[in-house]
Amino acid sequence: MSLVPSDPAAGQVEGEAQSSVCIREHCFHAFDTLYCALTHSKPIPPKFPDEKYPLFVTWNTRSSRRSPRLRGCIGTFEAQPLHEGLAEYALISAFRDHRFRKIEEKELPSLECGYASFPHLSHAHYMQGTNDHRSSRISLLTHFEDASSYLDWTIGVHGISISFPHPSLIPASTPSTEPPSPFSSSPSLPRYTSKRSFSATYLPEVMPEQGWDKIEAIDSAIHKAGWDGRITEDLRRNIKLRRYQSSKCIVGWDEYVEWRHEEGDKI
Repeated sequence: MSLVPSDPAAGQVEGEAQSSVCIREHCFHAFDTLYCALTHSKPIPPKFPDEKYPLFVTWNTRSSRRSPRLRGCIGTFEAQPLHEGLAEYALISAFRDHRFRKIEEKELPSLECGYASFPHLSHAHYMQGTNDHRSSRISLLTHFEDASSYLDWTIGVHGISISFPHPSLIPASTPSTEPPSPFSSSPSLPRYTSKRSFSATYLPEVMPEQGWDKIEAIDSAIHKAGWDGRITEDLRRNIKLRRYQSSKCIVGWDEYVEWRHEEGDKI
């Protein structure tokens, strides 16, 4: 799960404060929402502050025979009150990620929930890929900054949010004193499309997990945004990129069950 502070200026979380943004209780609340939706049990009211953040909820499955596998991940960069937002996106990512079938009650013991946070992004819903017990990850997003170029970010540190116009709207290149990029593509006529702009995002962990360098990550994000034509250096240089960082939290089913018992309700 990922969270982003509602006010870009006030949302810069530093040092110890950042590490406390994403807490296990956020994951427990997401797990509790899913469990109660599947079993018709009574939910336990959350006790953590109802602050506003953009957020992502990730469900993974665990197995002793293989590494965790993604089961659902959807979030929003529009700030949400945590009590309602975590509950809503716990269910959206469990039931409405069109890449997967809906999570069923019998799967609960193999689930893991994760959470991370991000501040200040666009008002849109995003699906993320991550790499069977079930687990959930929550991510809180912080430190949003406008990059000076499409290469102005660090793999393993930053997530990226890109936007760019349709290549047919990009002015022809003007002579540059800079040497040509070794990654430049031959220009080609863009395919016709009614879209005039494109956007996409990748969370910070995606690039290391995929083994991408910066160019590979940018080109993948361009395709993810919906552009299926030739990627030229002119296109890359017209990208507007925002970089951000994240704080994460992950809990598994057994931890959730123990928490619910401690709260006075057995499963």
